[in-house]
Amino acid sequence: MNHEPRNILFVEDEPLLGELMSDALSARGFSVHVAPNADDALKHLLSGADIDVLITDIDLGDGMDGATLAMLARRLRPSLPVVYASGRCRSIDQIAAVPDSVFMPKPYSINDVGSTLKRVVARPL
Repeated sequence: MNHEPRNILFVEDEPLLGELMSDALSARGFSVHVAPNADDALKHLLSGADIDVLITDIDLGDGMDGATLAMLARRLRPSLPVVYASGRCRSIDQIAAVPDSVFMPKPYSINDVGSTLKRVVARPL
């Protein structure tokens, strides 16, 4: 990817965090679609929506986890940058991660997310 990410698929099962990050990222010029679970995120991916980056929590409660979602997303869109977030895992080595993905430990700030997005865009897939 050689452009700034503008369209973010943000997968978070904690509604308040999803809303706060959506508002903060939107205020910084991003278009954010928040999905409360992996199934909704997968539907959004399958809809053909323009997505520049997938940011997903790893532990999404009942159903599919974020690591599985990321693997499915990469099958659909092989060049999609993926950012994992977790408050339970402390590193990406604790999950079966897609290649060239990035890990962001919780709690994180909007500045953490911004610098992570820049890092993701700079990495060639």
